[in-house]
Amino acid sequence: MTAEQVVRIFFEEVRSGLNPDYASQVMAEQVLAHQVISEEEVTVKRTPSDYAEHVREMIEAYGAFTLEIQEMITQGSKVYVRWKQTGTHTGQVDHYSPTGLPVVEIASAVYRVENEQIAEYWIQIDRLGIERQLERNLNR
Repeated sequence: MTAEQVVRIFFEEVRSGLNPDYASQVMAEQVLAHQVISEEEVTVKRTPSDYAEHVREMIEAYGAFTLEIQEMITQGSKVYVRWKQTGTHTGQVDHYSPTGLPVVEIASAVYRVENEQIAEYWIQIDRLGIERQLERNLNR
């Protein structure tokens, strides 16, 4: 499989929430996850099992969300993806109680594929935008 095919399957099966446990097929045993939050970068090591649990937590917080890939660009072993995730605030998120109202996440990441598995990624999420939506929904 090409790097783009691996990442596309990852989004269709795992990140979408349809089959979180499929992470074991498309992710290396240990993945370096570089999480860019403003000017601070935090790197954590994720396993396919950790990532599957992370997706299940998103489902708990936002229900059966939809995920739309808005852009995908491949250069060698790296694949850039920008997506829009739309869900319903159905579970506790930080200090925000569920409102049953929509929440949209805009995010992007670059995935590095090695041996037909995701080995590393750099992700940016509009966390402030999510927080503003949660705050606005709480005050409705």
